[in-house]
Amino acid sequence: MREASYATKELLVQMNNSSDPTEIRDLLSRITASEIDESVAVFTPLYINYGKHTRIGKNVFINYDCVFLDLGGITIEDNVLLAPKVSLLSEAHPISPEERHSLVPKPIHIKRNAWIGANATILQGVTIGENSVVAAGSVVSKDVPDNTIVGGTPAKIIKTI
Repeated sequence: MREASYATKELLVQMNNSSDPTEIRDLLSRITASEIDESVAVFTPLYINYGKHTRIGKNVFINYDCVFLDLGGITIEDNVLLAPKVSLLSEAHPISPEERHSLVPKPIHIKRNAWIGANATILQGVTIGENSVVAAGSVVSKDVPDNTIVGGTPAKIIKTI
């Protein structure tokens, strides 16, 4: 895994030093081993530890300084907005000190039209519902229903849309 992560890092260095949207998408396609649609916009830098377990839909906007830890899998559906400094963390460590050096991967799924606010963190195993909004600075540890606004640490339902 470390060798694969270093290969990803090499591509990330190129991507994060580019200002050409087409080149950024092409490099992200290589990192994710999937085609990134021309409607996707990525404002670099973007940090990904592996990449091959990330899927990005159409018309997705990824703002500056986002972090994807994708060993558990990350799916971002169409029309999703990620504000600056969003972290999608699909992996964690066990609580037990004896097991802490291992990883527990669980997928993250962000459904259509969701908006994740600045500096929000989505933890492993979480699904963000269609049309939902995660308030800036939130830490989301549980699924968010469709058409819902959540916020806080841990994130709680604020209202429905």
